[in-house]
Amino acid sequence: MRQKIGDGPATGLERSGGKASPSDWLRFAPAAPGIDRLDAFFTGHAYDDHRHDTYAIGLTLSGVQSFDCRGARRDSVAGQVVVVYPDESHNGRSGVAEGFRYRMIYVAPHRISAALEGQSRHLPFLRDIVSQDPRLMAALTFALRDMDRALDDLEQVEIVAALAEAMAANDPSTRPGRTGRPPKLARVEAERARLFLDAATEMVNAEALEDVSGLDRFTLNRHFRRLYGTSPYNYLIMRRLDRARGLLAAGTDLADIAVATGFADQSHFTRQFKRAYGRTPAAWKQMLRA
Repeated sequence: MRQKIGDGPATGLERSGGKASPSDWLRFAPAAPGIDRLDAFFTGHAYDDHRHDTYAIGLTLSGVQSFDCRGARRDSVAGQVVVVYPDESHNGRSGVAEGFRYRMIYVAPHRISAALEGQSRHLPFLRDIVSQDPRLMAALTFALRDMDRALDDLEQVEIVAALAEAMAANDPSTRPGRTGRPPKLARVEAERARLFLDAATEMVNAEALEDVSGLDRFTLNRHFRRLYGTSPYNYLIMRRLDRARGLLAAGTDLADIAVATGFADQSHFTRQFKRAYGRTPAAWKQMLRA
C-alpha cells in the first residue's frame, strides 16, 4: 500500500524535512530482521541531510535521483545503482521536474559482516556511490522484487549474500589474497542439505539447514552454489515447482497447488512459475490439455 509522506507511524528510515508534494509517495515492504525495503516517488525535495546505521542500496527506476554525499553532488538515472555506506551523511531531491522513482534496501552491517565471514575482515566500502555494476544490479533486482510479501528465511540469506559479495567485488581491499589453490568445498555437508531440501514438503528455514549440514548459513550458501550452480533458496523453489507441475498435470486447481507446494498465495506461485518456465501456470496447464 502506498503512503503519502508523513502518513502512518515513524519507520526509522529516511523522512522528508520539507513540505511534500501531493504526488509524492512511499511504500514499504514487510520488514525482516536487519532488512527494510522501500519503493518511493518524489517530484522535488525528498530528504534533508541525514544518516543511516545501515547500508542504503538502491536502484533508480525513472527520472534523476540527485543527492549530496562525500562533499559532492551525485546523480543517478534510471538503471543505475546507489550504495551509501553506513553513517554517511546524504540528502535527496529530484534532478528533473518530472520527479524520480527508486527502490531501496537497507541492510544492517552485521548481516553483511556475517555473509562475508572468513572472506573479509571489514565491511566493503565502494568508492563509486553511483554505478552500473552488473553484479550489483543483479543482486538488487533480486532483492527488490515482490515488495508486497515478506521475504522467506532462505530468501533473506540469498539476498544478503548476493549484495555482500557484489559489494565486496567492488572493493579491492576486501578481496582475499591468492593462495594458488581453490577453496576446499564442503561436499558432504552440502549434499546433506541438498537431500534435505529434496525431501522437504514445506518451507525450510536457514536454521534447519544449519542443523542438517553443520555449516553456518552463509558458508553453506557459498559451497552449495559452487557445487550445484544455484543457492539453497533457488534449489528449494525449483523442487516445489517440480511438484507443482505434477499437480498441474493431474488437473489440480491453481489455488490448491499454491497451498500444497508452500507458496504464500496463488499470485506468488504464479510469479515464481513464470520466472522459472516463461509461462504462467494457467498457460502451462492449457498447453497440457491440447
